[in-house]
Amino acid sequence: MTEVMGRRERKKAQTRKALADAALELFLERGYDQVGVKEIADAADVSVTTLFKYFPSKEALVFDQDDDIEAALVQAVRGRPPGHTIVDALREHMLRDSADGGPNAEFVRLIESTPTLRDYARRMWMRHETALARAIAEETGAPSDDVPSAALARFALASRELIVDNADPRRAAEEIFGCLGRGWRVK
Repeated sequence: MTEVMGRRERKKAQTRKALADAALELFLERGYDQVGVKEIADAADVSVTTLFKYFPSKEALVFDQDDDIEAALVQAVRGRPPGHTIVDALREHMLRDSADGGPNAEFVRLIESTPTLRDYARRMWMRHETALARAIAEETGAPSDDVPSAALARFALASRELIVDNADPRRAAEEIFGCLGRGWRVK
């Protein structure tokens, strides 16, 4: 059964979305460092105090869909097609997530070109490690504190940076996840 959102919750969600949308539009237009929080609050027609009730920092305005990102990672593991290993599913998810020229290309360029956002994004991304490790453990029938599941989650998440930074992201993903799938074997 779906839960009906009350008026107060809808207004809060609208305000949050207005702030995130205004921030992203200004950041893409002028650059992250050239936009102040007062400008964002003004663009969303709220006070700076209200802005900080919804977002704890200027960086957080850029990453307003963190819960959706975590849900997509977990779904990549749980919703993988029959015959697809967890490693295969994570590889494909990382490639879709980091695809150059995809619908998020302008957003990714903003983050990668802004040191503050790049560092914040990496910290935010790695916060999904526990949820991903738990999903991997559940899918494999391992206990929730399974070290191999936690290691796979950590290495899979950390691989994103190597994939994005590589001249051939698909090849990088194939090599990285090939190692994760069969274990590291020194040649």
